[in-house]
Amino acid sequence: MIGKIIGGIAGVQASKHVKGIGGTGGAVLGAIAVPVISRMRLPTLIAVGAGGYAMKKLLDRKKAKEADMPPEAEAVSA
Repeated sequence: MIGKIIGGIAGVQASKHVKGIGGTGGAVLGAIAVPVISRMRLPTLIAVGAGGYAMKKLLDRKKAKEADMPPEAEAVSA
């Protein structure tokens, strides 16, 4: 029970950083994540963690590449 409460609180805090998920949705996801994660075996947890890390690095590279590109000049019609 305590784990679900802590998971809900963590979910609310995480939802503040994620676009499209509100506080209530984050709390529900956090509460559901606790029993799901507790049933996973160690190799599965490592694979999920590595996949999440790889996805974050990929998205960060994409965001950095987009920031480095100059804005395209808009065509002015006369």
